[in-house]
Amino acid sequence: MNRQPHTIYDSGDGSGRSGAPFVRLLGLSKAYQEGDRQRVVLQNASAEFHRGEFVALLGRSGSGKSTLLNVVSGIDRPDGGQVWIGGQELTGMSERDRTLFRRRHIGFVFQFFNLIPTLTVMENVTLPVELNGASPKAARQQAEPLLHAVGLLERAGAYPDKLSGGEQQRIAIARALVHDPQLVLADEPTGNLDEDTGESVLALLDRLTRQAGKNLLMVTHSPESATWSDRVYHLRDGKLELDPAAKPGFTTASARKGPAPVRLETAHFAAGGHGPQGDGEAGR
Repeated sequence: MNRQPHTIYDSGDGSGRSGAPFVRLLGLSKAYQEGDRQRVVLQNASAEFHRGEFVALLGRSGSGKSTLLNVVSGIDRPDGGQVWIGGQELTGMSERDRTLFRRRHIGFVFQFFNLIPTLTVMENVTLPVELNGASPKAARQQAEPLLHAVGLLERAGAYPDKLSGGEQQRIAIARALVHDPQLVLADEPTGNLDEDTGESVLALLDRLTRQAGKNLLMVTHSPESATWSDRVYHLRDGKLELDPAAKPGFTTASARKGPAPVRLETAHFAAGGHGPQGDGEAGR
C-alpha cells in the first residue's frame, strides 16, 4: 500500500505568531527504571512553539534535555502526553509512521557532528537523500546550495578528518537541512567548539533556520548560547518553565544583525535521521 506524505500545517500568514502553534507539547511524562528505583525525567512537561521560532532549552546535565528531544522527534515515546507537529500527532502514530514523518520533516544537529569518516563532505550531505531514492545528480543539486550557504562548497571532496571542528559542524548543519525540514532539533551544537567558533555556528544556524521561517529547538547548558533564541525554557524537575525575561520580539535574537535570510529552493527528498545523543545523561 502506498502511504501518502503527512501534511504539515502552515498558517500562511508569514508571521509565525498567529494561528495554531506549529509544535505543541502537552503534558509529557517519561520515567526510567534504574534498578529498584524509578527515575522521573519528564513530568507534565508542556510548551507551544509557533512557526519560525528559535527556542532554547536550558538544563543541567542529567535533567532530561536529550530525552525531551527524542520524544519531540518521535524516536522515543512518552509514558503520557502528546506531541503535535504541524497539525500531526506523533504520539498517535505507529513507529514506522513516526520514522517516515521524522525523515520528511525533522532535521538533527549533534554535538559531536556524527559525520561518516570514510565519506567526503559531499557524500555525507547527499547520503540521506540518496538512501531515500534520489539519484546522485539530484542529490548533488540538493546539497550544493547548502554547501555554498555554509561556505564549504569548495571542500566538497574533502574528508571529515581534514576539516576543523567548526567546519565539521557546518557540514553537519548542511546535512540536517538537506531535506528541507520545517523543524530542526539541535543537541548542544556548540558544546564541542571554542567560543568564537560556537558563535559563528549559532549565527549560521539562526540564518538557515529561524530567518528562513523554520523552527529551531536547541538544547544547551550555556545561557550565552540561549541569548540567540526568541524564547528560553528551563527544564527543572521534569517540567518546562518559560524564562519570563525572554519574551518573543524583545530578545537578543531579534536585535542581532547579520546576513540577509537564506531561503533555499530545494526539493522535498526524505532524509534519515538519528536522535540526539545527549551528554551522558542517565536516562538522557
